[in-house]
This record gives sequence, structure tokens and C-alpha cells, in this order.
Amino acid sequence: MTETPEENQRLPLAIWTLIVFGIIQSAAALGLVTIIGKQAFDMTGSELTLGLLGLAEFVPTLLLAPISGPIADRFDRRILGVLGSIGFTMIGLALFFYIRTDPTDVGPIYAVMMVFGIVRAFQTPAVRALPVDLAPPEVLERTVALSTLGRQFGIVVGPVIAGFLFTVDIALPYVVIAVAYVVSGMVLLAIPASGVARLLSKPGGRQAIRDAVEGLRYVRQAPIVGGAIVLDLFAVLLGGAVALLPAIATDRLGVDAIGLGYLRAAVGVGAGAITLGLAFRPVRRRVGRVLLVSVAIFGVATIALGFTTNFVVAIVSLFILGGADSVSVFIRSTLVPLATPEAMRGRVLALESVFIGASNELGAFESGVTAAFFGLVGAVVFGGVGTLAVVAGFWVFFPALRDVDRFVDAQPDSRSDERVR
Repeated sequence: MTETPEENQRLPLAIWTLIVFGIIQSAAALGLVTIIGKQAFDMTGSELTLGLLGLAEFVPTLLLAPISGPIADRFDRRILGVLGSIGFTMIGLALFFYIRTDPTDVGPIYAVMMVFGIVRAFQTPAVRALPVDLAPPEVLERTVALSTLGRQFGIVVGPVIAGFLFTVDIALPYVVIAVAYVVSGMVLLAIPASGVARLLSKPGGRQAIRDAVEGLRYVRQAPIVGGAIVLDLFAVLLGGAVALLPAIATDRLGVDAIGLGYLRAAVGVGAGAITLGLAFRPVRRRVGRVLLVSVAIFGVATIALGFTTNFVVAIVSLFILGGADSVSVFIRSTLVPLATPEAMRGRVLALESVFIGASNELGAFESGVTAAFFGLVGAVVFGGVGTLAVVAGFWVFFPALRDVDRFVDAQPDSRSDERVR
């Protein structure tokens, strides 16, 4: 009995389970990052504090990529995700007990957020590869769009819930976040192990370095993969204004923790609205040009956010910023894993975590340092203008990425997949 086209488009139960996991994880992560930023800024009153928090999260990812990528390629990616959830739970509880002491020293917060970066360095490449591992080819684009939509929904509700909990008790958000991470780990364990197990060989230190070098070599030799990663690296590095939202909320807009929660959620609302559309009408043609245009819109919205002192205008700017970023994320989340041989996805995605995922934190550091020298407005506007300059440069000098038409055009052939095994 043959399957109908409608049956071919149905997502497996494992994919829906993975989407639920993504919702919970993103809600917990964004809630934690938003509130710890508010907490640290209230303690010091310095934008540089927000930048140092980003740096504390970035450094572990940079240092551990040569190890975390090969591990994601060699072991059960589902179990790595669960272990990450356990680590995040411990972090939430540590912050809960520390904040209950009514502290004035941000040093321990930096240390805990560095541990947060360590855990994420190992979990991210494993979890990022799961949608491509589990999805049948005919529903891959829809799977990526729905997975992204789920994460964006978490990004919306996480900061809002954390903001309300903060007004009840400044330590309460962290224990709720810890519980959310426990639930996320239990959800991920519900996914069958078949299809995601990786145990190719024992990854000794020397082999891990060789694997990392192979991943870097592949990124350098694949202009589409390398171009997509480097584009977002510079765009996110320069457009890290979201990290300054605790300062923008207090100094520019005059709103409290609840208002900060709404500002952070506006990014997720914009991203979620666009991602919902992408789930039903995904980008299929002129992929490269759409990617570049979306990053340019991100830069324009960042400039608008930098100049405004109006809460509504700020919300709209963040909504547009989030929507543009979601298009970029959707394209990259589909393009990079699809253009990478399966046996190297963990290594490449680990490098991507350094160049893109962690560049959010490095961008936060850049924004914090820039704000310390040039002021809050100067830092945000500088980032937006820099993003536009990066897009212009890529449009001219990276035609391989600009001219990608369909995702399938970027797929490696089966022979290249065999060579990296």
C-alpha cells in the first residue's frame, strides 16, 4: 500500500517531541539571560557589565568547539541534549540560592554564566543536528520552520514570565527556570534513540583536534556554508543591541522589569509571526538574496531602536528586528546542515556555534564596550550601520552565497559524504 502525498507531509512524532523540547529550552534560556542581565545591571548600573556577561558565555564556546563538535558526531545526540538540560538545571538552582542572599558582587554571576556557556557549548551542536537527523527529506524544510517557530514561541513567553516572576521575588525566576529544564530533559528522553545514536570511535584528544580541523577545512572549502556562517558572525557581532535592553529599558525608555520582559518578548513575537508564515510558505527560491535582504532589514531596525525614546517605537523596531532575524535563522538553519555531509554535521555546527551562536554573546560584549566609550545610543546605531556595511560587502564579494537559488542546490553529493566518514 503506497502513501498518499498528505501522509508524506506528516511529521513524525519524534519531530513534534523535539519541537516541544525547543519551546521549553528557549523559554528557560531567554528567561534566564534576560533576568540575569537585569539583575547584574541593577547591581552595577554599568552597560559594561552586560558586555562582560556576554563575554563570560562566549569564551567557553570558543575554547570547547574542537571537543564539542566531534562529541556530537560520535555519541547519541539525544543523550547529550539531556545532559545539557541537567547542567542548566544546576545553573538555575545555583543562581536561585545566590540571589536569595541579596548579593552586591557580580563576580559569582560571571562565573555561573561561564558554566552556562560550557554546558551550551556541548549541547548546542548535538541539538542543532537533531531536526535534520530525524526529519524525512520531504518534510525537512517544514521541520526546520516549525522547530524555529517553537523556539521563537519560547523566546516570547520566557522573558515575559521571568519578568513577572521577578516582580514577585527576585530569586523566583531561577527556580522556575530550573524546573523547566528538568521538564525539557524528560521530553527529550521520549524521543527514540534510533536515528540519532553516534558511536563511530573513541574520540581521543588527538582525534578530536583532527576532527575539528576537518570541520574547519570543510567550512573554508564550502563557500556557501562558510559564507552563511561568516555573514551572520559579523551581522550578529555588530547588531548586538538586544543585549543592551536592560540599559535601554531603564535609561532610554524608563520601564521596569515587566517592560523589559515585553521588550525582549517583542523580538520573539516578530520572529514567531514570520516563522509561522515560513512554516506554511517556506523560502524556496532566491535563498541567498533573501538572506542578505533580511540581514539588511535587521540592521535598519537596530538603528531605529538606537534613536528612539518611545516605548511603542522600540517595541515595533524589535518586532521588525526579530522578524528579519527569523528569516535569516530559517535559511541558515536549513542551508548549513543540508550543505554539510551528515558525518560532519556535529563538527560544522560546533564551529557555527562559535562563529554565530556565541557571536551573540561576543556581540553583547562589543555593544557593552562600545556603550561604555560612546554611549548607549552610539553603540546601538554603530552596530546597525555596521550590519548594513557587512551586507553590502557580501552582496559584492560573495556571489556564491548571494546567487543560491534553492536549498537543494547546496547539497553535497554522496561521494563527498563518504570521504569524510
